[in-house]
Amino acid sequence: MTRVLVVEDDPQLVRALVINMQARRYGVDSAPDGATALRLVAARQPDVVLLDLGLPDMDGVDVIKTLRGWTRVPILVLSARRASDEKVAALDAGADDYVTKPFSMDELMARLRAAVRRTEESPLAAGTMFVETADFTIDLRAKKVVRGAHDVRLTPTEWHLLEILVTHPGRLITQRFLLQEVWGVSRRDKTNYLRVYMAQLRRKLETDPARPRYLITEPGMGYRFEG
Repeated sequence: MTRVLVVEDDPQLVRALVINMQARRYGVDSAPDGATALRLVAARQPDVVLLDLGLPDMDGVDVIKTLRGWTRVPILVLSARRASDEKVAALDAGADDYVTKPFSMDELMARLRAAVRRTEESPLAAGTMFVETADFTIDLRAKKVVRGAHDVRLTPTEWHLLEILVTHPGRLITQRFLLQEVWGVSRRDKTNYLRVYMAQLRRKLETDPARPRYLITEPGMGYRFEG
């Protein structure tokens, strides 16, 4: 059973989420504030966290940053904050998706399923289990990246993007394909997700993120990995 932690201080919304998710056979825990959320993530080890940014004791972005210090659990932000910089701040902190309130339950469930799918093992062809470059190595089976003798921490979304690109070396992977595979959406207005996450991957992997050697942008089309 997939276990979800709902971090939200609105009891009415929590009740609606719990009812809908339990009806779909998810296990659900809830936390009314950031401190409780951090404790429950450690204790219950949920498969997905649904996180409101406006918590009574701390900002949701701080919760994301704290969690990313020790876990790669997928984090879906549920927030009434619509400003682009708010969304970018949450994604930069390590959130995997951002859903603006009010939202449809069907859309939220689709995003949740996509988040769970990203963390599942995907079968890979023989010979693509290990990728080595001059600057970093990627162990696809262990889901581990090493750069300069140090492990590189990647969020589940960053990992899924990287995995798609490195298992198709030299091939153009379209924006539409990446959006569908990673977020379950293909609308063009979501391409900012790709820009944010590709920028994060470059900061973590490229020697000069402004002039990437490995993670190449094909303007208006998509991205490719050059090994």
